[in-house]
Amino acid sequence: MSFSEVHLGEMIHVKHGFAFRGDFFREEGKYVILTPGHFFEAGGFRDRPDKDRFYVGDFPESFILPKRSLIIAMTEQGAGLLGSSALVPEDDRYLHNQRIGLVTITEPDLLDDEYLYRLFNTRAVRAQINASASGTKVRHTAPERVYRVKVSIPTIDVQRKIASAIAQYDALIENNRRRIALLEKAAGLLYEEWFVRFRFPGHEHTKFVNDLPEGWKRMRVGDATGFMNRGITPVYDDEASCLVINQKCIRGGRLETDFARRQSKKVPEAKLVQFGDVLINSTGEGTLGRVAQVLEDLGKCTVDSHLTILRPKHEIGLHLFGMALKQREVYLSGQGRGATNQTELSKDTIGQLTLDVAPSELSEEFEAKAEAFQKAIVTLVAQNKILATARDLLLPRLMSGEVEV
Repeated sequence: MSFSEVHLGEMIHVKHGFAFRGDFFREEGKYVILTPGHFFEAGGFRDRPDKDRFYVGDFPESFILPKRSLIIAMTEQGAGLLGSSALVPEDDRYLHNQRIGLVTITEPDLLDDEYLYRLFNTRAVRAQINASASGTKVRHTAPERVYRVKVSIPTIDVQRKIASAIAQYDALIENNRRRIALLEKAAGLLYEEWFVRFRFPGHEHTKFVNDLPEGWKRMRVGDATGFMNRGITPVYDDEASCLVINQKCIRGGRLETDFARRQSKKVPEAKLVQFGDVLINSTGEGTLGRVAQVLEDLGKCTVDSHLTILRPKHEIGLHLFGMALKQREVYLSGQGRGATNQTELSKDTIGQLTLDVAPSELSEEFEAKAEAFQKAIVTLVAQNKILATARDLLLPRLMSGEVEV
């Protein structure tokens, strides 16, 4: 297989986005403002319907992105995001924001767009983009720096074969992601139906007393919790056995351990994460109030001091406890106190939240249904990790010519 060494600037153009005005951002609308938060760190488009911001002001139509547009994150909004690439998933919906680069190929006979998308997400390219980045608190790149990235590419026919082979993995992963999203939505709707709208089995024949179905009780989260405390100040050591969850690990109501690190400090038994624990981001700006529940075996694991562990009492259903707190994310995100960049979410604030507990027979029925949803989600997440690992091992070998297509 023959390769040509080129600089990306010989084959692509990167266009900056539009400076959309914040006073026209809304919670609803037609056009979604793209941000670095729409990228997965390893590459790919991150759908986030609950966090999207819409734009209702005037803007040049040229900043509406067509489907399959190749975009890259020009600002490192989160660790590992800089240079991540994605393909826009649909027409006439997403707006090209100033922190996003729109990549177009100037030599289409020499470079395939699908191959370029994969190329941007390789370690070799990302390392070069990171090495030339500027900024202290928030690092960023520029088109001129991207143009200086040096790559070795095969002929365009081989590029297309490589892109097609990797696309099969991505299709399976994306299908699983959609199934996970549907299962999560179904579980959330079940909770809302039974514990918010009180339309549980037999509700038609149930009396209400003080706004609650007869036989139910309303509890403070503090009273329903057997343990509530912040995590540790870790001593990081990549060779250690203890995993430590940090703020970046809680995303979209889910725990993503890919962002966790390892540490060697001795951890009190109570602060080792257990199945069913709820974790809440309790400091910082942007991530404050995010909630995730531990519903898989993480081995020896703890959390850092920016997170609060909540462990429900044995008589409280694990899934009810977790879903009730996830429903309060938006509320919790606005309850921080302190300086802008040091906001804190106190245990008292969390403890004052309430949850409604059904009689044991109904609670057990709910837990069984919720557990079935969760087991299916865990299985799909595990499948995606296997698929992503296989894809990420194969891609550099294909691109280097070690494995031929």
